[in-house]
Amino acid sequence: MPKTILISNVTIVNHDKEVVADLFLKDGKIEKIGTQLSNEAEIHINGASKDWIVFPGFIDMHIHGSAGFDTMDATEEALRGMARSLVKEGTTSFLPTTMTQTTNAIEAALKNIASFVSKTDEAEVLGIHVEGPYISPKRAGAQPLEYIIQPTLEQFDRWQRLSNNRIKQITIAPEVTGGLEFVETASSQGIVVSIGHSDASSEEVEKAVKLGVKQATHLYNQMRPFHHREPGVVGSVLISDEIKTELIVDFIHCHPNAVKLAYRLKGASGIILITDAMRAKGLPNGSYDLGGQMVSVTENGAHLSNGALAGSMLTMDQAIRHFRQATNCSFTELVSMSSTNAAKQLKLSNKGSIAEGLDADLVLLNKGLHVQITICRGQIVFEKET
Repeated sequence: MPKTILISNVTIVNHDKEVVADLFLKDGKIEKIGTQLSNEAEIHINGASKDWIVFPGFIDMHIHGSAGFDTMDATEEALRGMARSLVKEGTTSFLPTTMTQTTNAIEAALKNIASFVSKTDEAEVLGIHVEGPYISPKRAGAQPLEYIIQPTLEQFDRWQRLSNNRIKQITIAPEVTGGLEFVETASSQGIVVSIGHSDASSEEVEKAVKLGVKQATHLYNQMRPFHHREPGVVGSVLISDEIKTELIVDFIHCHPNAVKLAYRLKGASGIILITDAMRAKGLPNGSYDLGGQMVSVTENGAHLSNGALAGSMLTMDQAIRHFRQATNCSFTELVSMSSTNAAKQLKLSNKGSIAEGLDADLVLLNKGLHVQITICRGQIVFEKET
């Protein structure tokens, strides 16, 4: 059972306001928020002299790997390794993400996650993000062309059964044969259907939105670009109020001005910060495997031999620092983009905000937005060395 924790004299930041107050955590929940709380606690964190701020724990909806591990490894060790490494960057929950591969490889990953139970000392697995294999060959990027297939509802039903109904998000190119029917059915099941790796026209995007697409996968990357006579996926996503969009703010996948453009058009309520990280995150530069392909990791990013970008080394705390650097946005807006919006998309009533009764998923940061302490479900899981 997590120890009781009193956090005093900190700035608590939610998506709609900031307040200087204290927090009392008990049994993995936020039990009390107030000023000058006197609750007896086994652990006391006093932020009076530290000028610390508290955000809801980050939620990463799109991440393939970290610390040498990958979702497609399809082992308990890999998921635990990811979950334990992510807390260092303030991530308290995530969707391990599959990629386009053989049916057997995808199903092995799904079955592995189906039986996985998160421990209290690691970031929580919220479900699964299936990226591909129902995508456009024209916009494959780092997704292997030879394993791209057309969507079938029968196959997806099987995958959902194998995953113990843990598939929460799927990236699809809705213009492929059978794509629109798939979008409508998956959306009706409560799955977050995200347009990505897509060569859809503006008209096709509009049709997909009407049938249930409500998210876009890594904006700008591997989607038909904007043209003034055919807005493509990029233009359609940017002007659609129905679509929230993922953004990889490592300044490799997106130029700072492209980040600023998305912010101006979508606002903080329309953006979800993700990492799209691969197994090399947190490790030295070198060669690493991604779905059976060798990826070269340098200071310029992760690339396949053909030059295609292949995921990132980004951490969630770097993402919020970069976004603020590019846009000068507020702390409350950063909370929306790093936690609240993801929780809303996933219909999580217990996460994404700091309020009494919710899960005690918290990240304590200094004013430079560097992680000092991460708390998962009421337990301190990371503390920066001083």
